[in-house]
Amino acid sequence: MNFHLEFSPKQLLQKINHQHKLLLVGSCFTENIGDKLVAHKFSVLQNPNGILFNPVSVKEALENYIVNKIIKEEDLFYLNEAYHSWQHHSRFSGITKEEAVNKINASTNVAHSYLKKTDFVVITLGSAWVYELSEKAANAKQGAVAANNHKAPADWFNRRLLSNAEVTELLNEMIKQLQNFNPSIKVIFTISPVRHLREGFVENNRSKAALINAVHLVTETFADVFYFPAYELVIDDLRDYRFFAEDMVHPNYAATNYVWEKFVACCIDETTQELMIAINEINAAISHKPFNSTSEAHKKFQQTNLTKIKNLQNKHPYLSFAKEEEYFNPKQI
Repeated sequence: MNFHLEFSPKQLLQKINHQHKLLLVGSCFTENIGDKLVAHKFSVLQNPNGILFNPVSVKEALENYIVNKIIKEEDLFYLNEAYHSWQHHSRFSGITKEEAVNKINASTNVAHSYLKKTDFVVITLGSAWVYELSEKAANAKQGAVAANNHKAPADWFNRRLLSNAEVTELLNEMIKQLQNFNPSIKVIFTISPVRHLREGFVENNRSKAALINAVHLVTETFADVFYFPAYELVIDDLRDYRFFAEDMVHPNYAATNYVWEKFVACCIDETTQELMIAINEINAAISHKPFNSTSEAHKKFQQTNLTKIKNLQNKHPYLSFAKEEEYFNPKQI
């Protein structure tokens, strides 16, 4: 008897390789996959606004990268002894206005330049629930959507579920803007398997349904727009609470690795997958903790891996192994 209904996602028609540039935008699940891409030597820019959950904030962030929008000090608000932006995660907040503005504008400028050359944008949507700013919110246009609540008082917000039509319109406009700015760009949508249960069980499912429906509509409307079923892999394939963290909301390490393996199999070309195996061997060797770093055995281990790195660098000169080469260089012992 089969107790596990595994499925394989549809293969991407145009697959990713190491010479592609990837921009990842969206929920915390985006960064789980992004960190693995970085570890395997892909050219990646992650969340230049910080973590974003709703499609309104994702769209606004991408629009800001396209026009290279400059944030001014008067655009910020002060709360809990720091200055914040309603469009950015708290990692871009600052003790002074100047600090926050500098961090935000530097990140936007990098994203603007990077987006011009980006081959794939991976967008992970988390929730169709939005928190619109009320008349009590500090320094904000009433009705604007907050990307992050910055632990502000509850009465600063009005919660609302975006309709299917609203989400679809947002995504349609976002794709048009991206393709106009960079005609060769390809977009991969995913829906985060993280459940937003603070909204409620039924409300979370309504939210995910709106996102899934809208994403499928845009993949049918636009060329070079694809869907990777991260949500379905966790919720329908794994389908077990043992694949969630203790909060029963976030996928755990095993679940994230499972989704990563499926992503690699369907979105990354075979030659690149072989190279990733070699890179992973180097990563595993770096994680090795020697019992005696001065022993002959460890020096041989260092030299063996240094040779592997040099061979990889010679075969793939577009990749950088400078840090790994420095780590294994016997002269450093």
